[in-house]
Amino acid sequence: MAHEHGANLSEEDKKAMMEQNINITRNLANIKYKIAVMSGKGGVGKSTVAVNLAQAFNAMGLKTALYDVDIHGPNVPKMLGIEDKQLNVKGNKLIPVETDDGILVASMAFLIESNASPIIWRGPQKTGAIKQLISDVAWSNVDVMIFDNPPGTGDEPLTVLQMIPDLDAAVMVTTPSSVSEEDVTKCVSMTRMLNIKNIGLVENMSYLECPHCDERINLFGESKGKDFAEAMDVDYLGDLPFRTSVSESADIEEVPIVKSKPESDAAKGFMKIAQEIKSKYMNKD
Repeated sequence: MAHEHGANLSEEDKKAMMEQNINITRNLANIKYKIAVMSGKGGVGKSTVAVNLAQAFNAMGLKTALYDVDIHGPNVPKMLGIEDKQLNVKGNKLIPVETDDGILVASMAFLIESNASPIIWRGPQKTGAIKQLISDVAWSNVDVMIFDNPPGTGDEPLTVLQMIPDLDAAVMVTTPSSVSEEDVTKCVSMTRMLNIKNIGLVENMSYLECPHCDERINLFGESKGKDFAEAMDVDYLGDLPFRTSVSESADIEEVPIVKSKPESDAAKGFMKIAQEIKSKYMNKD
């Protein structure tokens, strides 16, 4: 895909880029609320949070969509049990994959031959693919879309944040570790540089629930999520436990824990965070 520098583009390329930008604007207009889930580093459970928040909003009766922005490790379809599906084509639009309970999903995983196939792309190719999916997928009448961004402050998350000028909120996922907090701080700084005002923090893996005595065990150190959020002047949305059932539901059962075990503390935690997001950032009615 061509670099997006106007001076180096042919008239045909400029016209195609203009048409794509128009399609992006039209598509985004069909989505009422747009929430980006982000993290400063990998391994903090960001995709698990994004998938379960989507499931939580869906359970609240909102028409929900989930855009898996990760080019190199698109895991959302597997976590939803739909990795064998494909995007269909209708006219000149791609039709998003729909879960059995109505969540609309777009992911690069639907466009590659195999999960074992590496995607070796440079920055302009990655940003072009992200824009093409949001431009060409037929999003319509969506109440809330979750953008599951890859970690860090690189091309992919930057493209999403720049592409959506009216992003309703950025939700940062962290764990109780100083390394995670340092990286999240960079993400918060990036979102503020792009004039995104609504920023929330979720502390994942905050504690382990002992299966024998119900005691809380701090595997990764003492929970500091609330204090960390206050120090950064962002909203604290809540904490989530480290539970093997959360990872098992994603990796084995291929069903988010909000759906597979709705009475669990973890599922209730996701529902509570979804309610916080709704009350703080989704007020257009």
